Amino acid sequence: MPGPHGPMGRAFLTEEEKANRPKVTWALLRRVFSYLLPYWKQLALALFCIGVSSVLKLLPSVLTGRIIDDGLIGRDMHMLIVLIVASLGVSLGGNLIGVAESYLNNWIAQHITYDMRNSMYRHLQQMSQRFFTTNNQGDIITRMTGDISGVERVISSTFSSILSNAVTLVAALVIMYRENWVLATVGVLVVPLFVIPTRFAGRTRWELTREAQECNDEINGILNETLSVSGQLLVKLFGKEEHEYKKYEDANRRMIRLNIRESMAGRWFFVVISTFSSVGPMLLYLIGGILMMRYDAALTVGDITVMVALLGKLYGPVNSLLSMQVEWIRSMALFTRIFEYFDMPVEIESPRFPVRPPRVDGSVAFRNVDFSYDPERQILHNVSFTLGAGRSVAIVGPSGSGKSTMINLIPRLYDVTGGSVEFCGVDVRRLDLAALRAHIGIVSQETYLFNGTIRENLLYAKPDATDAELADACRKANILDFIESQEKGFDAMVGNRGLKLSGGEKQRLSIARVLLKDPALLIFDEATASLDSISESKIQEAIDPIIASRTSILIAHRLSTILAADEILVVKDGRIVERGEHAALVRAGGVYTELYETQFKRAMETEQAT
Repeated sequence: MPGPHGPMGRAFLTEEEKANRPKVTWALLRRVFSYLLPYWKQLALALFCIGVSSVLKLLPSVLTGRIIDDGLIGRDMHMLIVLIVASLGVSLGGNLIGVAESYLNNWIAQHITYDMRNSMYRHLQQMSQRFFTTNNQGDIITRMTGDISGVERVISSTFSSILSNAVTLVAALVIMYRENWVLATVGVLVVPLFVIPTRFAGRTRWELTREAQECNDEINGILNETLSVSGQLLVKLFGKEEHEYKKYEDANRRMIRLNIRESMAGRWFFVVISTFSSVGPMLLYLIGGILMMRYDAALTVGDITVMVALLGKLYGPVNSLLSMQVEWIRSMALFTRIFEYFDMPVEIESPRFPVRPPRVDGSVAFRNVDFSYDPERQILHNVSFTLGAGRSVAIVGPSGSGKSTMINLIPRLYDVTGGSVEFCGVDVRRLDLAALRAHIGIVSQETYLFNGTIRENLLYAKPDATDAELADACRKANILDFIESQEKGFDAMVGNRGLKLSGGEKQRLSIARVLLKDPALLIFDEATASLDSISESKIQEAIDPIIASRTSILIAHRLSTILAADEILVVKDGRIVERGEHAALVRAGGVYTELYETQFKRAMETEQAT
């Protein structure tokens, strides 16, 4: 009999699952079972174990009849001992084979999920930036973890359970009908007495479980919001500790009540099922007794005992197979969700036969570039400019004008929708992706550091860098003094996403990481936005010689950064509307003049005042 947390607790589909029920086709099934093919030998052995184990577990019930008739009633001690030993041996053999079956099932399931996780991770790594900006991060992680972990349960439990229960059911029916077809028929007619209360209890428990899950989600939401760093600060600043406590206490109380109701629903089910479980055996004893006493049928006490024992063995597989329909639908839905991600095309990938540029000097050329994230809204319109080797260009413009979008096209985070972007004289779509990105370094406004040491974050750019190279890069980024002031130096932890560092320290560390990469093209996307004026000026002193020595693109709102460039491009509404040097652009009285008066000049005056 299934336990309180067995199949009956999941006997019904939710409304969402019903609405999203997958269409099971041969193509889907072939694709699912294709993951089993590499392990067909282990699978064949597991199937053999399932069959043998299922049959062996029924034999002790059959031997019980011989023990009663030949051993006890026949008063044959030798036969009694032989039959008891045989029954114990068969039971032990069945259990040992069951252990082997469980090991094989888990071995196959673990290796298949290992393959799927690796394939999924590699596939996701190849997806374009568009994929990660349009899809929910939580959903991506769920597909990688929860869904693929669910596959493990499907293979190790659902598939094997279907086969085991089917074999057990068929074997039990065959043995029962071989023993006595009349009692077998009576036993089959009794089965619905077990099934009906199980289904009813399953529905009740499923509803309670669903409510408990909703309540648990609410509790988790309260904890995530109020015990996070930002949430706890907000609670304290507004004095809402008691208010949040009452919310949590109320949700916690509802959860306790639901848990009690769920537990008691299970206990009442056992009362009902225990009562019904005595009906079947009593009917078999009654019908068997009538056949023995009134019709002088060739029945023995042992035969009737065997039928009663097999009836108990029959119920479990029937109930499990009835519930298995729901598990089967859930399993197919799980595979369908995973295959949805696998079927997403890789939008940006290396060409089959990449071209090697004649020289790697960091030069860039935009030729009539158009770009849009979706057909309804175009971001860039006919953008053209050339950046020669060793030169630098500053791109300025109002927020949302397309500046960052332009630089994202160079390392092919996105592909142009019209025109072309050339790197070192070759269309970036004809270059090997890894080689292209290896020669481009970007310092963005949104600095990301891994939860590790300063050294580990720096070595991400160049794993074989020496201590001298690390120190040199950090010195240029004006972060070396800070690192050396730490107790553990380069081995100091930066915390989750660099939370142990200030914004300026994170940004300078990010700059050092890119300098360590030593790219042919260096791009600063508002790289000094998080720095105070003192740190920004020191960084600028370090960056100036770098800009002078290599090809650079600067997106900035600080005049000191803009003035370091050889040329200024003014972008508005996705178009280059002005270009030239600072003095000429200021006199032109256009967009740049407006930006200078409203942003650059004011920022410069603030820097001078501080």
